[in-house]
Amino acid sequence: MSMVLKNYTRVAVEEALDTILARQGACECDTCRLDIMAIALNNLKPHYVVTEKGELFARVGKMDFQSSIDVTTEISAAIETVKSRPRHP
Repeated sequence: MSMVLKNYTRVAVEEALDTILARQGACECDTCRLDIMAIALNNLKPHYVVTEKGELFARVGKMDFQSSIDVTTEISAAIETVKSRPRHP
């Protein structure tokens, strides 16, 4: 079994990003997507997992309502930041 270190907060942000981008009508180019993710992740608490069991516990924790609100709030704020100062023409 190969061990992999994973930031589950990043997984949660990646999973929520498309829905929130579509809802806010934001640019979906790779540059903007990565900038939005970086800003959001810098404002969220990381949650690292190594084992399959650890990943399972992280997924259960993701279902926590407050965690979901935090991810949505930070992505939304990051979108507004990137919209106001995009790094592409």
